[in-house]
Amino acid sequence: RVALHGADTIAAVIVEPLAGSAGVLLPPQGYLERLRAACDRHGILLIFDEVITGFGRTGANFAAGRFGVTPDILTMAKGLTNAAVPMGAVAVSNAIHDAIVDGAPGGIELFHGYTYSGHPLACAAAIATIDLHRDEDLPGRVRSLEPVWEAAVHSLRTAPNVIDIRNFGLIGAIELSPRPGQPGARAMAVFKRCFAAGVLVRVTGDIVALSPPLIIETPQIERIVSVLGDAITAERD
Repeated sequence: RVALHGADTIAAVIVEPLAGSAGVLLPPQGYLERLRAACDRHGILLIFDEVITGFGRTGANFAAGRFGVTPDILTMAKGLTNAAVPMGAVAVSNAIHDAIVDGAPGGIELFHGYTYSGHPLACAAAIATIDLHRDEDLPGRVRSLEPVWEAAVHSLRTAPNVIDIRNFGLIGAIELSPRPGQPGARAMAVFKRCFAAGVLVRVTGDIVALSPPLIIETPQIERIVSVLGDAITAERD
C-alpha cells in the first residue's frame, strides 16, 4: 500500500498481535517487529487491538509485551473487567497524549466520550480485576501453565481430520478438515457434542477455538481435551 499510494495516504495500521477470532493465527516470526519498523520509517501509527489478547491471556499483561513490540495505540476490553461489566479503554503513547493535551489552542482536539463513559460500576469492576491480576500474578500463572496447555492440545494431533493445531499462552485452536460441500459443519458438530458434555468451545469455520479461564487447573485442562478428543473422533466421517 505504501509503495502503491504513498505513506501520506495511510494514517495508521491496525492489527491484532495474535488474531483470535479468526482462528488463533500467530504472526510469522519477526512480523510485528518488521511492521513496527515500517510504521516508524513512514510516520504511520501502529495500533494493536488487544481486546482478546490483553490481561494475561498470552502470559503477559498484553501481547505487546510478550512479543516485545510497542504500539502507538492499544485498545482493550473484555478482560479489563473480567467481562463482569462491559468496559473498553484505549492507551496511547506519550507523544500522542502530549499532542492532544499540550497542543496549542486551535490545534488537535479529541472529541470523545458518550453517555455512560466512566460508569462507576464498570470502573469498580476494572479496578478489582486489575488488583486481582496483580496480587495473584495471573500472567505468571498463564506462563507456568503454558507447557501443560500446549502438550494437552497437541495430544489431539492424531485425532481424525485434525489438520493443524495452534497455541500461545492460554489460547488454542484445532483446525479440522471440512466436510465436502459443507464448510463449518464438522466443527459445529464437534461444538454441539462438547456442549452436551459440559465443555464450551468456540468455532469459526472449521476451527475449534479454546480460551479457558486463567484460573484453570491441570485436571480441567485434561477434561477439556478428553471431551474434545471424543467429540472429534465421533465426527470422523
